[in-house]
Amino acid sequence: MSVDLLADRLRAVATQYFPVALASSLSAEDMVLTDAIGRAGLAIEVFVLDTGRLHADTLELIPKIRSYYGINVQIHRPNGAALMEYERQHGRNAFYDTVELRKRCCEIRKVEPLKLALAGKRAWITGQRREQSAGRAQLPEQEFDAVHGLEKLNPLAAWKEAEVWQYLGEHNVPYNRLYDQGYRSIGCAPCTRPVRPTEDVRAGRWWWESPEHKECGLHVAPPASKEMAFKKKDAIRVG
Repeated sequence: MSVDLLADRLRAVATQYFPVALASSLSAEDMVLTDAIGRAGLAIEVFVLDTGRLHADTLELIPKIRSYYGINVQIHRPNGAALMEYERQHGRNAFYDTVELRKRCCEIRKVEPLKLALAGKRAWITGQRREQSAGRAQLPEQEFDAVHGLEKLNPLAAWKEAEVWQYLGEHNVPYNRLYDQGYRSIGCAPCTRPVRPTEDVRAGRWWWESPEHKECGLHVAPPASKEMAFKKKDAIRVG
């Protein structure tokens, strides 16, 4: 998708699905989308899930976005009581112990805040790309999110990593400087490491786990019947 097509696509989304929001992890991809939204002055909210364990380099982008684009980035944080109970029972870094404890940590810090962030929205936008992992190889540019009952747009689905960086360079877009240190996919600080040139893009995420487990739950929907998905979709359209 060309830059002009991206802008046109986002403009159409802003019109058709208002209110709509970009769920930004402050990744390179999300900065491309933020730049396109900011340049065109689109009515698309930008929000960040501040898990409480993000790198300082990642968080530094929030005031830059506000300064560069005049976008009032919305911040959503995890429930403090839930975090305290998790740490009381299992310890602050229990996510290293089992997949189940890691997923529960992600659920508290990301999945539950996402539900609150999407409340009242008709659609949400992500920076996911097919090239990022085998599990995203068939990622559509638009899909119905049966979990939250709204449309989900992945406008960069077909973009290559080189195209992302070409856009950032050509438009002088601020980006996370951890990329300059060998990171290629950046999440929470204790769960992210730099990768070697020969490794997969997401090899540095939860590197101690098997590849099939490497999702936090934001983009993994539980099994749901097509009938239920269509009912929810129709309800959104009628409303």
